[in-house]
Order: sequence, then C-alpha cells, then structure tokens
Amino acid sequence: MTQHVLPQDNEIDGVIIKKLVSHGDNRGFFREIIRVTDEFFGEGGFAQWSHSRMVKDVVKAWHYHAKQTDWWYVPIGKVLTVLYDNRKESPTYGVKLEFFMGDSVLYPEAHEVCVRIPPGVLHGCRVYSDTAHLMYITSRTYDPNDEGRFPFDKGPVQHDWGENPITSEQDRRFFEPK
Repeated sequence: MTQHVLPQDNEIDGVIIKKLVSHGDNRGFFREIIRVTDEFFGEGGFAQWSHSRMVKDVVKAWHYHAKQTDWWYVPIGKVLTVLYDNRKESPTYGVKLEFFMGDSVLYPEAHEVCVRIPPGVLHGCRVYSDTAHLMYITSRTYDPNDEGRFPFDKGPVQHDWGENPITSEQDRRFFEPK
C-alpha cells in the first residue's frame, strides 16, 4: 500500500529526497527548490528544465535513463511517485519506494520535496488530484537513445497502479537505451 511516510535518503542507492522549506505570510509563500551548490544537485548539473501538466488518473511509467539524472518536483496537485532500483550492481537492487508528492496544504498526505532520481532507477507516477504539475530538471538534454522503458503493467516491478489508468502508447512499450 502507498506510504504516507516519506522514505529516507538512499533507501535506494543514489536517490536523495530534499525536504523543501516554505516561507509564507498573508501574501502567499516563497519556496526554494534547488541550488547549483546543493550536494543534492550533484555533478554534471543542469541541462534541461521541463514541465508536465497531467490530469487525474494519468500513469506515466516505467521510465529510466542510462546516463541522465532527473530531479522531480510537484508544485501543484498530488502525485504518487514510485521508484524502483533496477540496477543489478546496486546494493539496493530490487528496492521499491512509494510516496506522495505535492501541495500538503490541499493534500496533507503529500510531501513538499524534490527527489533526485539517478540513472538506472525506474520511475513512474500516478495523478490523484484533478490536475497535477510535474516540474523536472535533467542533467542532460533529451536524448531518446538514453531513455529506457518497460510497460507500466509489466516488467521487473510488481505494482498496482489502480483502476482505469490513463496511459500513452509510450507507457505500454518496452525500449532499451542504445
């Protein structure tokens, strides 16, 4: 079952979860997400910043990269994030993490975090709010030859995405990075 508790850093080797701090008043809030000087940001740094708006019940899974690191942040909505260590050489091979990301004011079980997803870690998500926005930074510009996929309902991860998931053709196919 989905955890409401935030996993600890490195429950999957190389996955780092940065808890974010908001500074608010009657006008709203300010929240710093990531700095280039954060250890969390790591080597290689920034190459691309992307934004995905998704509707309720969208499932995007299973994706992974051979070389690229991702940093995910959900500023609007509620998303179940699932990570799975598929790296046979990793000390945490086979470990799966599940946690909600998003706006904790509207969704108390969601966590306001930024998560670092290293190469080789399968990642996926399902939207639980009417809409959700996923903002993500990548360490490399998009290269389709770096991206691997397993179908959302097959492959090495045993995971139930729930009823009536909305998926794309990309999330129903297998593809290995070149």
